[in-house]
Amino acid sequence: MVTTAARELPPANEPEHIARALRLAEVFAARAPAHDRDASFPFENFADLSREGLLALTVPAALGGAGAGARDATRVLGIIGKADPSTALVLSMHYIQHLVMARSTRWPTRLSRKLAKETVEGVALINALRVEPELGSPARGGLPATTARRTETGWRLTGRKIYSTGTPILKWYSVWAKTDEQDARVGLFLVPAGLPGTRIEQTWDHLGLRASGSHTVVFDDVVFPLDYEIDVRKPDDWKVPDVTQATVHAIFVAAIYDGIARAARDWLVKFLTERVPANLGAPLATLLRMQEVVGGIEARLAVNARLIDSFAADFDNGFPLSAIESNIIKLTVTNNAAAVVEDALSLTSNHGLSRTNPLERHYRDVLCGRVHTPQDDATRVSAGRFALGV
Repeated sequence: MVTTAARELPPANEPEHIARALRLAEVFAARAPAHDRDASFPFENFADLSREGLLALTVPAALGGAGAGARDATRVLGIIGKADPSTALVLSMHYIQHLVMARSTRWPTRLSRKLAKETVEGVALINALRVEPELGSPARGGLPATTARRTETGWRLTGRKIYSTGTPILKWYSVWAKTDEQDARVGLFLVPAGLPGTRIEQTWDHLGLRASGSHTVVFDDVVFPLDYEIDVRKPDDWKVPDVTQATVHAIFVAAIYDGIARAARDWLVKFLTERVPANLGAPLATLLRMQEVVGGIEARLAVNARLIDSFAADFDNGFPLSAIESNIIKLTVTNNAAAVVEDALSLTSNHGLSRTNPLERHYRDVLCGRVHTPQDDATRVSAGRFALGV
C-alpha cells in the first residue's frame, strides 16, 4: 500500500521540477511562521522560485518555459502549499494565467510571448484582478464597476479591485472591466503594475493566508496602450466560461488546501508518536481512538490525491471536462482538507490551538478554502440545476 506521505517523495524518474519544489519547500516552511505572524509578503520565496525555473513551469517549452500541464502544476502547488500556502496561492494564479495564454485563441500572441519571456528571465508575475466591493465575486454574475474608456492616446482605466492576490510583487494585472461604450462590452485588459494613477491599499488583514498580499488595487484614470486589450466581448458572450480558466482554477486551489491538510497530518503524526502522557506510559499513537481518527485522515487524503491527480491528468490528455465537475472536486477536496485539520485538532487539545505549534496556523489557512471561489453553495446550485435541467 502506498501511503499519502509517500506520494510526496519523487521517484528517480520524476521531473526535476518536482525535486526542486521539494527542496524549496523545506526553506519556505521555515519562513512561513514569521510571514504569517507579521502578514509580510514572502518576496524571497519568489526569487527562489524564479532561480529554480519554477515561475515558468506552465510557460510553453517553445517560449523557454517548462511546458508543464495541470498535473505537474498541481504537484508543485501541493508541495509548496504544504510549506507555505500563501506563496502557493500567488503562484497558482500566475500558473493559471500562463496556461490560459498558451491555450487561448483570444490572447494577443505578441502579449503572451512578451509575458512568457519576462517570466523565463526573471520575477515577472501576473494575476487576474476581478473582485470588486459592489460586485462581489464575478463568478456570480453582474457587470464590473471598473471602467475602461477608449481615447486617442490609450485606454483610461478607473475602478477598485479587492482581494487582489500577490499585489506586492505583481508586474502585470489582467483586469476585469467594462467599456464606456454605448453598448458596453466587458472583459480583460492587460495593465502594467505601477502606472501613474495606480495605488495599492494595504487592506489584507485576514484570518488565514495572511502572507498572500491580497490587497486592494485602485485605478484612477490609469492610461495604458490600446493594443493591451486582451479579450473584451458583449456581456452575454461570457455566459459560457473559459474552460481552461474554470477547470484549472478549481483544481489548483484544491491542490493548495490539500497541501495544508497534509502539513497538519504530518504534525499530528509526529505529536502522537512523541507525546507520552505520564498516566499512559506510552505514546498517544498506541491508543485505538488515535489510530482510528488518523486512519480517517488517511482515507480523506487518499481520496483527495486520486481526485486531483486523475482530473489534472484528464485535463492534460484532452478529455472533455466541465466547470461543474472541477468545482465539485474543489468542493470535495477542500472540505476533506478542513475535516482533516479539524480531526487533528480533536486529538491535540490545547496543544493544537497554541500559536507555538503550526496546527493553529494550518487551521486558519484551511478555513479559507470554504470561501474561496468557487464557493460550495454556488457549486451545489450549478450541479443541481444541471441535473434537473432547469
